[in-house]
Amino acid sequence: MEKKQVKEAKGKLGVLVVGVGGAVASTFVAGTLIVRKGLGIPVGSITQLATIRLGKREENRFPKIKDVVPLADLKDIVFGGWDIFEDDVYAAARHAEVLTVEDLDKVKDELSAIKPMKAVFDQNFVKRLHGTWVKSAPTKWDLVRQVREDIRQFKEKNHCERLICIWCGSTEVFTPLGEVHKTLPALEKAMQENSAEIAPSMIYAYACLAEKVPYINGAPNLTVDMPAIWDFSAQQQVPILGKDFKTGQTMLKTVLSPMIKTRMLGLSGWFSTNILGNRDGEVLDDPGSFKTKEESKLSVIHNILQPDLYPELYGDVYHKVRINYYPPRKDNKEGWDNIDIFGWLGYPMQLKVDFLCRDSILAAPLCLDLVLFTDLAQRAGMSGIQTWLSFYFKSPMHDFEHIAEHDLFIQYVKLKNTLRAIIGEETIDFLD
Repeated sequence: MEKKQVKEAKGKLGVLVVGVGGAVASTFVAGTLIVRKGLGIPVGSITQLATIRLGKREENRFPKIKDVVPLADLKDIVFGGWDIFEDDVYAAARHAEVLTVEDLDKVKDELSAIKPMKAVFDQNFVKRLHGTWVKSAPTKWDLVRQVREDIRQFKEKNHCERLICIWCGSTEVFTPLGEVHKTLPALEKAMQENSAEIAPSMIYAYACLAEKVPYINGAPNLTVDMPAIWDFSAQQQVPILGKDFKTGQTMLKTVLSPMIKTRMLGLSGWFSTNILGNRDGEVLDDPGSFKTKEESKLSVIHNILQPDLYPELYGDVYHKVRINYYPPRKDNKEGWDNIDIFGWLGYPMQLKVDFLCRDSILAAPLCLDLVLFTDLAQRAGMSGIQTWLSFYFKSPMHDFEHIAEHDLFIQYVKLKNTLRAIIGEETIDFLD
């Protein structure tokens, strides 16, 4: 297979994080700095630990991905970003209480030096938080200009060759796709006119694409999942991807649902509840923000099980998702699932899953992988929606002509086959 022309990963890679002081972001930043000092293991990171089979199985070639795919080196990453609170990343990480003080102190100087830029914030989109380190401007279009200037200054100050932006901020209230989101002129006009349909995340996304910076949407927000931004990313030749990091409960759904379906077992109902106590839990305590998250979580089972093709098995599934803010748990989330299935002749059975996970510990390696793979895509000339990275998202982006793939294992095959294609190796269909 012909190898893609991939630009060399030379120079500094600037990673701009929206919500850089949040639990997920501060864990991602601190963890990456610890790993590159050789003081921790990047557990959960495919780019750092996973191998990839090349050629026929009998060739026994299973190199690490990072040894054969031209990824950026961790030592070349420079972190920055925006937050609605002024704390530097060390202070923010201490407040989040995900990593121990002992671990954070290993990179205290580096974390303390990362001070957030003022954020774009609108109380109407995140009801439960009250930002104190925020930008002000007459219009949302003026805010776009301010973010673009932030990006340019960060790139120049840190001598970066390339930039990536990743949203690790809060879930915004549910915003349906409207007319203002369907064309680029309509989107720009809406920003100039201060439309209520323009969320802060859209301002960041537009500003990044205007500066030719790839944008990763880690929340279920609309943000880049709209025709206007699809067109803009194609015009600017910049990758976009999202949405909503697939970490705990939904990751399990994308594993268990294919198991149920491949064995042709039936499903009557799936009840999911979550308790979590970090900033994410507080934000999701608001019904508007929960609605956005609920839409993301509910789409998974329906997509995988294809009830239109299997009405007798999945035509009448009752699927309920609940998220409860419970401060004592802090970042340690518990996801509990009750799954009512049925087998031969319709006889009922049950699956029960209790996943006591650490939300930010699961999300941090995803952030690292997404940053490195998105930078690779940009250097390989891949623009628009990066469907090959659907593996990392609860609600993978797709245009109106395609259907999203939710099955974790199919997504993983697609990811690795794309990497094989990029480096000029044969893709694998497992028929050998």
